[in-house]
Amino acid sequence: MASSACQALLLIDGYNIIGAWPSLRDARDFDGLETARARLVEILANYSAFKGFDSRLVFDAYNQHTPGAQENITQNLAIYYTHFGQTADSYIEKACAQFRSDLRKFEQRLIVATSDRAQQLTVVGYGAEWMSAQQLAADVEGSTQRIKRRQTPSKRSPNRFLAHSLDPLAQERLAKLRLGLKQ
Repeated sequence: MASSACQALLLIDGYNIIGAWPSLRDARDFDGLETARARLVEILANYSAFKGFDSRLVFDAYNQHTPGAQENITQNLAIYYTHFGQTADSYIEKACAQFRSDLRKFEQRLIVATSDRAQQLTVVGYGAEWMSAQQLAADVEGSTQRIKRRQTPSKRSPNRFLAHSLDPLAQERLAKLRLGLKQ
């Protein structure tokens, strides 16, 4: 989906979410940060596609001597790695400030997912909606359940055919007609 067709722009503070979700925190602690990031990316790719969000997952490069980079994962999800010396918080604040003066704000929501209290107050000041890590987790889980329900074939009643709703006399007449017997 193009950005203008998406119903919301979702900015996610990646390391904040990893630290807040127990499953990702455990993955980080036992299997490494790369595993936790990969799991978060997979979760958000599915979630963003289902919700129709243009999502940007932001990771700090604060202590890394690397240039900023963008990696498009899917049509709905991109990863942003900040520049050296830039935090995810400052990247998100700058994006909120730019969105505030963007005409898309009249057609599209801006949501920031983080549990950082100072960040919450800042982004709300720019007119963005705030979603805590726990709220995001609950919405992801709810979306996952809706997807599973859609994919699970409904069990059809064996008596779903019209003939089963007819009285026995009408059923007998239909059987005779089908077999070519005279009535």
